[in-house]
Amino acid sequence: MLALTSIWTTILLAAAVALAPMAIDMYLPALPQIGADFSAGTDQVQLTLSIYLIGFALAQLVCGPLADRFGRKPVMIGGMLLFALASIGCALASNIETLQLFRFLQALGGSAGPVLARAIVRDVYTPRDATKILALLAGMMALAPAIAPTLGGFIVAFMDWHWIFIVMAAYALIMVAVIAFGIPEPLRPEHRQPFRLCSLLRNYRRIGTDMTFIGYTLTSAAIYGGLFAFLSGSAFVLIDVLGVAPEHFGLYTAITAGGYLLGNMVSIRLASRFQPDQILFYGLIITVTSGATMALLAYQQVYSPWAVILPQAVFMAGTGMVLPQTMAGALANHPTMAGSASALLGFTQMTSAAGAGALVGVLHDGTPLVMATLIAGFAALGLLGYLLMVQRYPAQSFEAQAAAE
Repeated sequence: MLALTSIWTTILLAAAVALAPMAIDMYLPALPQIGADFSAGTDQVQLTLSIYLIGFALAQLVCGPLADRFGRKPVMIGGMLLFALASIGCALASNIETLQLFRFLQALGGSAGPVLARAIVRDVYTPRDATKILALLAGMMALAPAIAPTLGGFIVAFMDWHWIFIVMAAYALIMVAVIAFGIPEPLRPEHRQPFRLCSLLRNYRRIGTDMTFIGYTLTSAAIYGGLFAFLSGSAFVLIDVLGVAPEHFGLYTAITAGGYLLGNMVSIRLASRFQPDQILFYGLIITVTSGATMALLAYQQVYSPWAVILPQAVFMAGTGMVLPQTMAGALANHPTMAGSASALLGFTQMTSAAGAGALVGVLHDGTPLVMATLIAGFAALGLLGYLLMVQRYPAQSFEAQAAAE
């Protein structure tokens, strides 16, 4: 068994979290082909992404409390087994409706990775230290959106999109074995919570009325909206509108993933010099500036892959600075309910992401303008959430630990 504070455990948690972006990013290059195979419109194909996000959001509300009651490991293992079975169902789907159904089931299982990885970090580390570990974890996890679309593009080009889901199933089964035998149970017995409806509602009411939690969560959800506006619209914009070959799609999105990784690394370097809320503010300024730049280029009809990818890479750098701070801030006040707090945070993030994806699908006009405008708008909402909420109700443990240091 690995020590919970070892770098190998962090790498293992990153691999578990990577299951969620893999389920999103790997099949993005296949969206146009899926639409052609099933004779489905853009909105129906894009719905396979929004349905995944909705299922992901809903499942977290149960997954977190289950983990607070029974422990992190059994819930994570069960979720990944469900993910593997649903992935096989996706591969065997014969129409768009069946694919949508199994994508929903896939999301129910896939939610366990991100929710419980965040909870485990909060189990093991103090809130201030958690920002560094979450940034390191997110930096490792950035390899998934860098590699997954490229791999998916080559599978589409040389094999068939069904094999994308076979690869997902195999990855999930490998993670089941590694988690089962690789790490001890991190949840201390005295922190276990009863899994009863009244207790569940009481915990969620306590978390959901915490103004600090609300501030960080809404800020995080807004940035997630901008991120998923790009994820849901990028395949149609880059491949259908701007003529990028499917096998090259992943190379472009790898650049944006590199921006995310850069933002994570900057966040880690700045952690010893600045308080988390300062890093959060700098990241939000970057996302607003880059989102506005992409929207302005689209409004001026500068239609080029680089007019989308370069601003998005900068947006992702800002996102890499924002998300570790907002996640640690949202969980800071709830060490004994980290699973439930992580679940409510994830639910809000995924609800925003699903809404952004649906808007891109419905409003897509054959140009990059809709996607770019939504990215800029969500970034502005994130900055607004920081100014109105986070500044007024900061995580006190951030400040207390900084003073002690």
